[in-house]
Parts: sequence; C-alpha cells; structure tokens
Amino acid sequence: MNTSPTIALFPEASFGAALNCVGIAQELRKQGATPVFICHPGFVGVFAEYGFAEFHLTAQPSQSTQTAEAHWEDFLNTHLPHFNLPPLAQLDTYVAPTWEAIVDTAIEVEDSLKDILAQIRPDAILLDNVIMFPAITQAGCPWVRVVSCAETELPDPAVPPYLSGLSATDAADCAAFQKAYHNAAQGAHKRYNAFRRKCGLPPLAPGIFLENSDDLNLLLAPSVVKYDRATPLDPDRFVYLEGCVRDESPFELPYFRRNSGPLVYTSFGSLGALDTELIQRLIDAYAEIDARFIVNVGGYLDSYGQVPDNVFLGDWFPQPSVVAHCDLFIHHGGNNSFCEALYHGVPSLVMPYCWDGHDNAQRAVDTIVGRRVDRAAWTPKTLRADIMALLDDRALADRLLQVSEQMQKTPGTRSAADAVMALLRHR
Repeated sequence: MNTSPTIALFPEASFGAALNCVGIAQELRKQGATPVFICHPGFVGVFAEYGFAEFHLTAQPSQSTQTAEAHWEDFLNTHLPHFNLPPLAQLDTYVAPTWEAIVDTAIEVEDSLKDILAQIRPDAILLDNVIMFPAITQAGCPWVRVVSCAETELPDPAVPPYLSGLSATDAADCAAFQKAYHNAAQGAHKRYNAFRRKCGLPPLAPGIFLENSDDLNLLLAPSVVKYDRATPLDPDRFVYLEGCVRDESPFELPYFRRNSGPLVYTSFGSLGALDTELIQRLIDAYAEIDARFIVNVGGYLDSYGQVPDNVFLGDWFPQPSVVAHCDLFIHHGGNNSFCEALYHGVPSLVMPYCWDGHDNAQRAVDTIVGRRVDRAAWTPKTLRADIMALLDDRALADRLLQVSEQMQKTPGTRSAADAVMALLRHR
C-alpha cells in the first residue's frame, strides 16, 4: 500500500450521500490517506469547503452547469405533488421517471468519469450511489460500495422491498409491491442493461441497478434498526457502520423571543425544502406548541413572512451539531438525518415524501425509535400530540441514550476508514 493512498470518493448528486462521504473522508485523512472527490455539476465547492480536492464531471456539451441545475429543479417541481402519494402510487409517477433520469446521468458522464479516473489514478474508489458507472469497475483498482440509503437497498426475503415503506411482516403487500416496482422500473432497467453491455459489463437482475462489490460494502444501518436477514451478509465483505456522522462546525443556539421549552429541529433536506407550503403549515402549527423550533428552509428563506416568536428559520445549518442540542428531530427519513438522530439519542418524527424515506419512517416505528406521520393527513392537533408524546416518553429517552452510547463508542466514520485501509493493506 502507498504510504498515503489516494482514495476517490464518488457520491451521487444528493447532499445526503455527499455529506456521508465527507464524514468517511475526514477519518481517512486522519489515518494518512489522501481523499479526493469526484462531483457532479451543482456540487462544485461542497467538498472544497471541508478541505478536499475536487474533480468535476462535465455536463453534456449542450448543457451548462446552470442549465443542468435548472433542469433538475424543474424535474423536482414537476413531481412535488407526487410526494403526498403513498409509496405504491409513487412507483409510476415518481420512481420510474427518477430511474430514467438516473440512467441518463450514468450514460452522460461515463466518458468524463473515465478521464477523471485516469487523471487521479486512485488506489481505491468509494461509490455512494444507487447505480453503477462502468468506468468504476474498469479503473484498475478496488471499489467499495457505500449503502447510505436504507438497508432495504440490498434485497433479502426477510427484508421489505426497497422504497416500499412496508414492514417485513407484510408478506402479501411486500410481494405485490415488488412486482409493481419491477414493472415500473423495467423501461429504465432495460435501457441501463443495454448500456452496461455496450461498456462490457454483464446485465443485472430485474430492479437492480448496482451490484455489490467483491471487495467491500459499507452499510450505514445502526444495530438498533438492522434487519434480521434470511441470508446473513458475509462479514468479510459487508461492514455495518453504526451510522456515519461527520465532524461539523459548532452550532450556537439562536435567541428566541419565546425562549423556553424543548428544542425541536426540522429539516427535510434540500429536496424537501421545495415544499414551502408544507413548511409554512408546520410553522403555523409550531406557534401553538410550547417548544422552540429551528427550521431549515434551504434556499427558500424569502418565501416566509412573519415568523412566530418560538421559531427560527435558516437556509443552512451544521446539522449534526444542531441535532446534538435537540430534544426532537422532525425530518423526511433521509438516512443521514435518521442516523444523526440516533447517534445523538434524539427521537425522530418522520414525514417521508419519497425514496428510502418511506423505509426509514416505517423502520423508526418498527424499532420504537420514533413515529411516522403522513405529510398530508396531519392536523395541528394531531401534530402537537405526536410531538408531545415523543418529548414526554421517558422510556424512549432511556432507550435512545443507550443507542447513542453504543454508536458513539464505535463511530461509523472510523469503522469505514478502518475497513478501507485494511482492504488496501491486504491487496
């Protein structure tokens, strides 16, 4: 192994995957590696903020970075109404078009990715994505799969289907969802397999867009939410990380004019911030609750007028540092948010809107670490009842304290870096 191996991290174009990889890269740097990032248009500068070198994928010649960003925002705005649908109904309206867009991206950046990897010549590649890019497997070095979505991404008869929001005990519903999922994704899947064949890779089974690595696979799922699989994963190739919480800048609590009561943080990620109508409804409901609320509204701060005196709005927060101060985290079920809540012993009130948020929301209920709320069906009265029930549950607080102590004893970032460095030492 090189004394300072170069490790390329390639997260998908989402802040969840990007910031998860930042946490791993921070620990790899502490252990003497040289982490560098390959980033999609729209994420330029995100990793440089944490002190890492960036290599930028180029958009299609007909698109500038700004146009690509605008195209993605238009896509999300088009599908915003579908976020209120249940997971089964989202398959045709949101999941299928999203897979088509993901396949488009994989095809469009393949040549650029090849050029970047030839320039970097990494000793290993960490891929935190939902789709394989053929250039990764052909780079001449080991690659590591990072599963920063829900554990349901890896199928097993005892695990509910990916994106279903079901419990493992819902056998009939699971079978029906799996069939509908394959039908919805088959167009994108057929096109993707044709692309793989063109690049010299074998096709994947229906519904699968990313194979497991023969070298190493890292799963964020903490023990408390881990599934009992019918076929256990090989511990030599699959490492559970107990979450993966990055080091973040300190957070100083803001001043509230009504400065008393428990502290509640609300964030639905960069995607969920688009739904300003939902967030305004929440802000209005918060005004009647005896607690303080910090709300991440992303780039839409100007969309909100008068704010209650127990609510503080911001366009960005160092989320792990904020959650560490909080008594409750209201979020969309993104895996980073879910793991950060558990890491700091904070209950989750999950309002999922798409993708693996549905799976994490149900898992929070099944493992008794939080509650699930339908985005459209709640009222101020029911919301207040759910919030107060979680804040007042002392048995839950004691349980989450134990979960937090276990996760902080074995930080996922360190486990990930240890596994990657061990992989390189034994090659």
